[in-house]
Amino acid sequence: MTNETPTPAWHSLDVAQCAARLQTHPAHGLSQAEAAQRLVRHGPNKLAEKKPRSAWLKFLDQFRNVLVLVLIGAAALAGAIGDVKDAVVILIVVAFNAALGFYQEHRAEATLAALEKMLAQHARVRRDGKVMQIAAEQLVAGDIVLLEAGDRVPADGRVLVAHNAEVAEAALTGESHAVGKHAAALAPGEHALAERVNMAYMNTVITRGRLELLVAATGMHTEMGRISSLLESAQESPTPLQLQLDALGKRLALIAAAVVSVIFALGIARGDPLVQTVLTSIALAVAAIPEGLPAVVTVTLAIGMHRMAKNRAIVKKLSAVEALGSTTVICSDKTGTLTLNQMTARSVFYRGRRFAVSGEGYGGEGVISEASGASPDALPAALPDFLPLLIPAALCSESRIHDGQLIGDPTEGALLALASRGGVDQEAAAEHRPRIAEIPFDSAHKFMATFHHDGEWVRMFVKGAPDVLLARASRFLGAESALGEMPLDASARAAFVAENAAFAGLAMRVLAVAGRDISAKQFDPTADLMSWASELVLIGLVGIIDPPRPEARDAIRLCKKAGIQVKMITGDHSITAAAIARELDLQGAVLTGAELDRIDVAELSRHIEETAVFARVAPEHKVKIVQALKARGHVVAMTGDGVNDAPALKNADIGVAMGITGTEVTKEAATMVLTDDNFATIVDAVKEGRTIYDNIVKFVRFQLSTNVGAVFTVLGAQLLGLPMPFTAIHILWINIIMDGPPAMTLGLEPARPGIMFEPPRRADERILSLARLKRLLMYGLTMAVGTLGLFHYAQQRGETYALTLAFTTFVLFQFFNVFNARAGTGSAFNRQFLSNAKLWVALGTVVGLQVLVVHWAPAQALFNTTALSTRDWVLACAVASSILLLDEGYKLLTKLLQFNRRRT
Repeated sequence: MTNETPTPAWHSLDVAQCAARLQTHPAHGLSQAEAAQRLVRHGPNKLAEKKPRSAWLKFLDQFRNVLVLVLIGAAALAGAIGDVKDAVVILIVVAFNAALGFYQEHRAEATLAALEKMLAQHARVRRDGKVMQIAAEQLVAGDIVLLEAGDRVPADGRVLVAHNAEVAEAALTGESHAVGKHAAALAPGEHALAERVNMAYMNTVITRGRLELLVAATGMHTEMGRISSLLESAQESPTPLQLQLDALGKRLALIAAAVVSVIFALGIARGDPLVQTVLTSIALAVAAIPEGLPAVVTVTLAIGMHRMAKNRAIVKKLSAVEALGSTTVICSDKTGTLTLNQMTARSVFYRGRRFAVSGEGYGGEGVISEASGASPDALPAALPDFLPLLIPAALCSESRIHDGQLIGDPTEGALLALASRGGVDQEAAAEHRPRIAEIPFDSAHKFMATFHHDGEWVRMFVKGAPDVLLARASRFLGAESALGEMPLDASARAAFVAENAAFAGLAMRVLAVAGRDISAKQFDPTADLMSWASELVLIGLVGIIDPPRPEARDAIRLCKKAGIQVKMITGDHSITAAAIARELDLQGAVLTGAELDRIDVAELSRHIEETAVFARVAPEHKVKIVQALKARGHVVAMTGDGVNDAPALKNADIGVAMGITGTEVTKEAATMVLTDDNFATIVDAVKEGRTIYDNIVKFVRFQLSTNVGAVFTVLGAQLLGLPMPFTAIHILWINIIMDGPPAMTLGLEPARPGIMFEPPRRADERILSLARLKRLLMYGLTMAVGTLGLFHYAQQRGETYALTLAFTTFVLFQFFNVFNARAGTGSAFNRQFLSNAKLWVALGTVVGLQVLVVHWAPAQALFNTTALSTRDWVLACAVASSILLLDEGYKLLTKLLQFNRRRT
């Protein structure tokens, strides 16, 4: 009886056994006294609330990052040499990042709160033989709950009585259709959550009929409570970029410490004044640290977030923007993401022949043609008159389609769209044949029938389960002839059974359409209408399916080219899932939830690479799939729309919620929300993520080469016995103007051609890889040699002139080095050379500012510069351009060597 004992398999027990175990009486319910005792003993029917962490602890957590600590140190150093402005800018950047992280964590805590808001607030129960309304929190195991269409189920329970009841369980099980409920016990054995048709679960919704429910579990012992526990225990892992920036921060901290130590030691060894040596060492330490990195990364991610939002993907966390670019596996829900979530008639068996139906969803476009795919225009004489099939499809319905939107049942919507594609208008047909009576659909008899007045006749139209209507039919519409109707003999029955099996084998839901003509004089709408549901004429079969999105096929093909695996995860049957997977060209094995129960994460990780479809899964199965993929080193994006998806979304590297069909719980747990519920949008977001990471690498490559160049130049001057080629303010000026506009505009670079034809980068790939470090050292050495060469050459014309020429040359080196950073291993002179207009504006601004510093008298006094001649500027430009020309020559030589190696 209690929630402390092992939970029985309630679905395998009959009603009397369930009531006995819970010590209650279905007709009278619990007594108020007993209910009160159970409430005290087991607690209220609500989800556990986690005590929130204090705001100041959450804020301090944002500073537990090596790069952030290094930047705080850089701010302190900048302040120590009197550069208050630079120190303040760095601290503002750090504070902004901390505030952003704090906000994101605060939003994450809203997930469980959203889960609680979804729960039912009140419940109608039977206690002491009387029906009363109580707060849902006061429900206890053993209560009898009375539910009607539109009610939200307040607790988990066993169905006692079902009157034509259906429950929408998609948010919990992933089942795309409302599930019919009954009270009969299921056979002992394993039954997936979606197959327990005699159970109802907290937070699902009654869509039709009435239920009496025996409460079996409340609060945290319900399926919703289990999901809440999974959500609470889910740990978000840092994104690849966060890991790389942390590692980069550690390396830069070591570099800064080494720079300070070496320069200080050399200065003391040379006998330089102590104060000057300390200031120079600190200035170079600041120069070695890219204090603009967090700002540029934040701005680049924010721009990417804005671009994604315009393309129908709303990203809630900046870090997730980049993480999308390293995604190696996308686990996608089937219904509504890979499919349209609009039931569509695809095949028709009519007059002994099979026909194909084109068009998707509830729109009117599409045609009925030969199953071979031949156009109806090509075979006008061969196509029969479909009106005897389409008119019943349009009129035997409680639904309608308005402006392409379905109002009513999805299966009826598929039949209405079929009728529309065949030229039948529902409203016009209803006016010509008004409805005068009906037999509503009931799970007991599995069909619906309507009766329509048509002159001297009453037309009876029936739709329902093929086996049921086949048993009630005596004739069928055969091949077009003078008679039309033919006896339904054994061979004809076998043909219908075979077609029904063929459609079902293609994962279609099959409906039979039948009819009967009744003399208006014999028909009494107040009499027993079921008496007419025999001797029917079987008209045809319609195969219905939720078809794949056309754009999803293209997106999956692009994923294959990009080296990204796609895995379908659904609550639907394995046959349905496998059929949709075939249409989408998803190749691989199919695993069911029952099979997942029999293996652990380690075993699953050994088989997960060759598995493409997971069917009939529960929430813990999705979490297990994510864990198995992560164990294989994958970066996982997981989509979902139901409450059952929330734990997996939180465990995934990228949780993707559906904006249209998704619950608030799912949206809160996710890091990205699709406003169009479209799989193709995820792939577009992955491309954007790859582009953003590419641009961040360009910025790091550019800024670190500037820093390395400055360190090499000062260090080289010390080793060669030259004076300092820069003053402290020169170094800070270079940092400000080059880490500013040009670096920021590198974050606006468009996607490289072919970026989605490359495999995903490794999650542990370093931003500052060995190959990139070698190139940075080469760039830095080139800058140092060129700058020191001109500095030495200019010594004879005075210290101020030499400083100005060296300072200007170093700034111009950065102008040309931007193009090396943009191009990476390819040539800088490509089709995108002029594509980033903002970069050219930024570079023009930098040159203009440098001209101002060199030639404007107030700036000359501040920066200790003097005017340069045109010849000086040309000389500085020629030397500075060497960094671009040498790199292009190196790339060309490398390509020639590779070409020769391939030939030999």
